[in-house]
Amino acid sequence: MPKKKTKKKSAPRRKKGKKSNSAIWIWSLLIFGGVVVYLLLNYRSIKRTQTPSEFTKSLPKGYNSVGLDVSHHQGEIDWDYLLKEKGYDTILDFVYCKITEGSDHIDKQWKRNREYLNNHGIPNGVYHYLNTKSEAHSQAQHFLANYSIRSIDLPPVIDVEDEGETDEALRKLVDDWCKEVQKATGIKPIIYTSLSFFETKFKNKLKGYNYWLAAYSREPLYMNENEVLHWQFSEKGRLPGIEGNVDINVSKLRF
Repeated sequence: MPKKKTKKKSAPRRKKGKKSNSAIWIWSLLIFGGVVVYLLLNYRSIKRTQTPSEFTKSLPKGYNSVGLDVSHHQGEIDWDYLLKEKGYDTILDFVYCKITEGSDHIDKQWKRNREYLNNHGIPNGVYHYLNTKSEAHSQAQHFLANYSIRSIDLPPVIDVEDEGETDEALRKLVDDWCKEVQKATGIKPIIYTSLSFFETKFKNKLKGYNYWLAAYSREPLYMNENEVLHWQFSEKGRLPGIEGNVDINVSKLRF
């Protein structure tokens, strides 16, 4: 009798177990499939680069030139692929390359980017990332030791993104660096900074310089002022041959 009772009770349990297991497998497959589709869609979205026509349509209207600023953050740029194979040589007018930062750092892609742009006749210039905790003289000397200016180069740029000890100290640091570089090169540097920094730290306080503003949510109201030359309107450009995002700029100048 115990055996018979055991057999009768075990059969329904096995049947329910099969149904339960089947349901679990079905739900698991559905969830797994959904995750795979989501990842594939996002991978395509993240990796997708802009075609020349898409890129051109994304540009703000009313400007004369368009350009990039690049550094080691973009990896080893495949310039031939970008400019020749994908046709951006007819769209991009200028490129700025990071050369130095602070008093001792040299961008590891600087020489490679500079050589290609020079060899292919692409208007280009360089920028120095300001370290607000290092003195102006040592930073200027470091910059000048690594930069051999040519008569056709675009004006050098100082990239100001960090707070100083005070706003007054920051302005003095920028001014001292620019004056030393101008004395050595004969060209007054341009100050690159955010719209917020321009409004609160530089406008009407550090005069006599031209500015390059970074603003991603809207066009700066100051673009019609003579001292403001370039506008970095995007930090999320996706161009063929460039790893990750790249900054996109427009300029009132013609190159």
